[in-house]
Amino acid sequence: MKKCIQPQSRNDEILARQLAALAHPVRLTILRALACSEKACCKDVVDRLPLAQSTVSQHLKVLSQAGLVAMDRCRPHSHYRLDREALAGLGMRLSAFSDECLSPAETFFAPDLKETPFV
Repeated sequence: MKKCIQPQSRNDEILARQLAALAHPVRLTILRALACSEKACCKDVVDRLPLAQSTVSQHLKVLSQAGLVAMDRCRPHSHYRLDREALAGLGMRLSAFSDECLSPAETFFAPDLKETPFV
C-alpha cells in the first residue's frame, strides 16, 4: 500500500522554486521570447515587452535563479538563453507529481489519519 504523505525530496524543492518563478505572466512571456532565439540580451527582451528595463532585468534574475534561464556574462552585455533541458526537467517533475496525486484514492493511506465510522 502506498503511503500518502511522502518526505520532502530535492525534486520537490526544485519543482516549487521553478513553479514559483513561473507564477508571473510576464515571466512566461519572457520564456517564450527567449525560446524564439538562441540568446538575447536584456534590451532584446525589453524591446518585446511594454516594461522598463529594470523590471525585465528583475524577472530575468528570478528565472535565472530558478535555473530556467542561463546567463552568459559577455561585456558589455549579459546574454540570456532558455535552458531547454531545465524546462524539460520541470515538465517531467510536474508530470510525476501530477501522476502521484492523481493515483486512485484507494492506493493512498495516511498513517496519522483515522477513519471516521459511518453512523
